Amino acid sequence: MTSLAKRLLMLILPNLRSASKSAFVFNFYFLLFNFLLYNMQILVVEDDNRISNFLIKGLEEFGYLVTLCKNAEDVLAHYLHMEWDLIILDIMLPGMDGVQLLQTLRYKKVYSPILMLSALNAVQDKVSALDYGADDYLTKPFHFDELLSRIKALTRRQQYQQQESPKAELTFGDLRINLEQYQVSLANEPVELSPREYKLLIYLVENMDKTVGRIQILNAVWGITFDNHTNVVDVYISYLRNKIEKDGRKYIHTVKGVGYIFKV
Repeated sequence: MTSLAKRLLMLILPNLRSASKSAFVFNFYFLLFNFLLYNMQILVVEDDNRISNFLIKGLEEFGYLVTLCKNAEDVLAHYLHMEWDLIILDIMLPGMDGVQLLQTLRYKKVYSPILMLSALNAVQDKVSALDYGADDYLTKPFHFDELLSRIKALTRRQQYQQQESPKAELTFGDLRINLEQYQVSLANEPVELSPREYKLLIYLVENMDKTVGRIQILNAVWGITFDNHTNVVDVYISYLRNKIEKDGRKYIHTVKGVGYIFKV
């Protein structure tokens, strides 16, 4: 539930109590209360009318609140500072494309889950979108049931993260990770990480003192569940090491033939 919905609920609750003597008004506020409490707000960015109509009709039938935007420029102009439970983003948009919008959203610290839609189904296209900060990637054409399953998985992941209530900041010697602000610092100096580098670091930290294999990392960080013979994991491990291992510090260790382990 977004902060907007939470604020509306706080306004509704007093009215719900005061309206208890009027059955009609009470029922109105009660229904509105439940509608806001249980319905997710989804932003769909899609310029194809046939696909957008299909998405809106299907999602609304399942109780989702859907807002449609047909281009990236309108998203940045009107919807940038709103909180969304999920953003469904098409890659082939007029003007600024979906990948450029994705990069801009993450740069502007919009951390809502983003599901990319695209007719491009090459592994490299998927890897690139995930590298730039997408949480999932679905190729067209797709079955609506698969879309629903992916939406549920993404939102379930968000709910688990909220319920776990992790520490706001993790400290490993001079290395500090602020989980609420998505910031990393080393010896009190900020470390600039891409969304994928940050996600990789968090995954390694979550599995501290435990060796994780390359396929496990591909699955957790890139959403790839098979060995596609890419060296992207090793490349990003190298990026991370160059940024967080200075002056003899060592956090990420190679386990030959297996994978990597984060330990202090």
